[in-house]
Formats: sequence, structure tokens, C-alpha cells
Amino acid sequence: MHAALAVALALLQAPAGRQVITVTPGGPVPTISRAVAMAQPGARIVVRAGTYREPVIVVDRRVEIVGEGWPVIDASGAHEGILVRADSVVLRGLVVRNVGTSFTEDRAGIRLENVRDCVVEDNRLLDTFFGIYAAKSSGCTVRGNDIHGHAETETSSGNAIHLWASRDFTIVDNRVSGHRDGVYFEFVRGTLVQGNTSNGNVRYGLHFMFSDSCAYRDNVFRENGAGVAVMYAHDVRITGNHFSVNRGTAAYGLLLKEITDSRVAGNTFAGNSVGLQVESSNRITAVENLFESNGWAIRITASSEGGVFRDNTFLGNSFDVATNSRTSHSTFAGNYWDQYAGYDLDRDGYGDVPYHPVRLFSLIVSRHEPGLILLRSFFVDLLDAAERVMPVLTPETLVDGHPRMRRPS
Repeated sequence: MHAALAVALALLQAPAGRQVITVTPGGPVPTISRAVAMAQPGARIVVRAGTYREPVIVVDRRVEIVGEGWPVIDASGAHEGILVRADSVVLRGLVVRNVGTSFTEDRAGIRLENVRDCVVEDNRLLDTFFGIYAAKSSGCTVRGNDIHGHAETETSSGNAIHLWASRDFTIVDNRVSGHRDGVYFEFVRGTLVQGNTSNGNVRYGLHFMFSDSCAYRDNVFRENGAGVAVMYAHDVRITGNHFSVNRGTAAYGLLLKEITDSRVAGNTFAGNSVGLQVESSNRITAVENLFESNGWAIRITASSEGGVFRDNTFLGNSFDVATNSRTSHSTFAGNYWDQYAGYDLDRDGYGDVPYHPVRLFSLIVSRHEPGLILLRSFFVDLLDAAERVMPVLTPETLVDGHPRMRRPS
């Protein structure tokens, strides 16, 4: 009789008639899985503080699961944490931890599988193989989550936020670190990534392939193994982001590979081995970006055509622009170059002498990298001075014919 009364109390009805189920360790409803099995569509499941060790929690109906006091779902290294298979599910205020590494399956702290309009927000995922994994899903929101791991190698780690064959997601204000990739997309469309911080990941802070019509705004990508890679896509908008301190022999602030009809605007590239690497990408517009204290600010291959680089600022980079060809199929105009030494007789704010941003020494280094040891030598200064007076080897067509005299405000 007492047990039945306790269950009844756990199944309190909200004032508007909404079913509310309370989960408490050792209480009448001691597991989240049991609460889901008891829930009617639209029910609210309140999970009280405590540690819950149970098999994979399968959410197969429309419910809201809310944690009070950061309840812990401990997968004990043996399986996934939560598997969502119903539309319009809400997960909030939960801690999911200890999803063990697997070389045969992509285990996740929270998995969304073939669902729509779900919300995963304000959760903490700690030491999960994959953090939040979505497959064949649409219209979902992933917001305000902390996802942290301790990955050491690419092969033994998963991604913090992973989307596959999905569309129309909103991924905002998450903080991710210690995974293979901070955010990974493959075959994704129409998705917004905004206000996230991705740092200290083994490979990329953000990595996506075959994902069109996506936008990346106001994110911070810092100290990741190889920076950010955007590959095989079109109509990508990358604005207002910070790419910083991504260093290594194959590290970039941002790599664009086989990208078309896309825009890179208002970003900051600071302290990277290469700020922006453009490979086989066409009709890229890069405007109002700041390139500061990078090894190479921009490296662009001859296979890239129709690029426009306008109103950008270049400060304190070892090399402003590098290319592997003497011809250029991109346009540079109206940029501010701190190494420009021209003059402005008509006082219109633009130099009267064109600026050639490709240094002769950068061509030498591209063929013989150990030559970097001579970077600050007087010999290199003589080489660059001679090439400016009588250009022979540097690209004649890669020139800013309208360089700014003052840094844009």
C-alpha cells in the first residue's frame, strides 16, 4: 500500500494537467528508464540529484527530462548514455559521463537518431567517447552544453558534437574540448553554428565535409591540433569567428578545400602557423578580416579561381600572402598591409603605388622549409628589397593595386 502511494506521489499531475514524474535514487521511481516507460506523451520527468547507473536510457516518446542539482548518468564505460528515438524530446540539466571508447561502434553520451525538433541544452558531458551524436535528424537545437574529454590520439577518440546526414540544426553557445574534433559535420545542410568555444581538441576545432548552406558565426577556435577544416561544400558563410594559436606543420586557422561560392568576413586570425589556407576553392569572398601575428596570413593555391580579398588588415605576419604559382586568379584590393611603404600624394587614403604581398623569401621557404632559419637575417632583407625593385620571381598578377594607407577602424 505504501509503495503504491509513493508511486502515485511520484506521478503528480501539473496544474495544467501535464504529467510530472519525479526520479529519485532509492525512491519509488529509482531509474530514468522506468520513468520514461511510465510517461505519457508530453510528460515532464524531473531527475533529482544522485548517480544513476543503468543500461542505455532509450527515450522513445515525447517527454521533457530535466535534472535538478546535476544528476549524474554514469555509463560505467560499457555503453551509451541516452538514446533519443522520439521527436520533440527535451534534455536539460543532466550530467552524462564515462561512455567508454569503442573501436566497433560510435558510442555517445547523447544520441539523436532519426528525430525532429529535439532540444539538448545546458547539459554536461564528461569523458564520453562521442559527446552529442545526431544521425538523420532535423530541426534540433544543441545549446549551452559543456562537453569535455581527455583525448590523446585521433584513433581512440570521438567528436564532441557530431552530425551526420542531418539538416536545419542550431548549435549555439556550447563549450567543447579534449575530443578528436570539437564539431564535426558530414552531409549536413542549412545548419547554424554560433557562439561556441572549441579548444584543445586533438585534430580540428571544427571539421565538416559535404555540408552546404551552413553558417558559422562568432565562434572561438583556439589551440586545436590542426585548426578548422571546411571541405567539399558550397554556400558557406564564416563570419565573426576567432581562429587563434593553431600551430603545427599541418595546422591552419582555417582551411578551405574545394569550397565554392562562400564568404569569409569579419574574422580574426591570430597566432596561427597559417591563418587562411585556400586550396582548389573558387569564388571565395574574404572581406574585413584581421590577420595578425601568423606565420603565413594567407596561402592560396593556383587551382583556386575567382577569389576576392578586400578590406582586410595584415599586421605582424611573417608572410602576408604565399602561393605556388606566378599567376593569380584572385583579386586583392583595398587591404591594409603594415609592410607597405608607398605614398598617397592625392590623399584619398589609398597608396599610389601597388603593393606586391608575396615575398621572394616565401617562395624559397615553400621549396626549402629549413630556410626559415634565415627569416630575420640581413641577407633576406636584401633579397626582398631587390625583388621589389625588379620583380622576377614573385607573381606579377598577385598585387593589391589600391592598398590602404591606414588601418580600417
